[in-house]
Amino acid sequence: MQFTTFALSALSAAGALGKSECPRREEPCPDSVIAQSNTTPSGAMTTVHVVRVGGLDGSLTFSPDNVKANIGDMVQFQFAPKNHSVVTSTFDAPCAPAGSIFSGYMPVSPNASTTATYTIPVKDTKPMWIYCSQGKHCQSGMAMVINQAASGNKTLAAYKELAGKATSNTAPSSPSGGSAGTNSTSGGSSGGSSSGSGTSEGSASPTEGSSGAGSSGAATSSGAGAGASQTTTASAATLSTSASLGLLLVVAAFFL
Repeated sequence: MQFTTFALSALSAAGALGKSECPRREEPCPDSVIAQSNTTPSGAMTTVHVVRVGGLDGSLTFSPDNVKANIGDMVQFQFAPKNHSVVTSTFDAPCAPAGSIFSGYMPVSPNASTTATYTIPVKDTKPMWIYCSQGKHCQSGMAMVINQAASGNKTLAAYKELAGKATSNTAPSSPSGGSAGTNSTSGGSSGGSSSGSGTSEGSASPTEGSSGAGSSGAATSSGAGAGASQTTTASAATLSTSASLGLLLVVAAFFL
């Protein structure tokens, strides 16, 4: 009886520790799940909101396209294959750059083993209107907002409607405003895998179909933090599961 009780307890603990908050999948987890609180070198907690730029099926989307973030949060854009960008504009003039945010073009090949990222800080709660400056992507609805106003006519739907009428789609001459990096897409079990690493800023070239990353730049501390947090969690779960199974074997040997 005692052996059965110990065995069930150990197995229950192992199962609970081995579970992932969000199963590994081709598309990222919903923003409500994948947004994480990471510890910065100063010991402060920072929430990271992850946005997929483009779909793995080639769709011209930001997912999610409406993000609510607090001052001090970070927003990390993760780029799907093709060659997309992140640019800020005003509400009234979509598809035309305004502000200091431009990721550069992020060419990603379909068989890439890493995901290009671009991470920006949220400095205030004013609406931040964002679009992709590649080709006619903006006019095709590839637009989003961070901190849309709770009321009024300036909505994401209205912004996309204006974007559809834009006569051009342009970008700044060089990347600015955020930090570029990469996250590994191989291995792991949930919501991402290995830690981010230093890469370039995006390219100023809008050529689609290119592969690889840009050139020159620094690692993004927030991207690395998000990846490292995910890896540490997965490793801890694996080690804890192994320890629980080891305890089960010791108890079994004792009663036998």
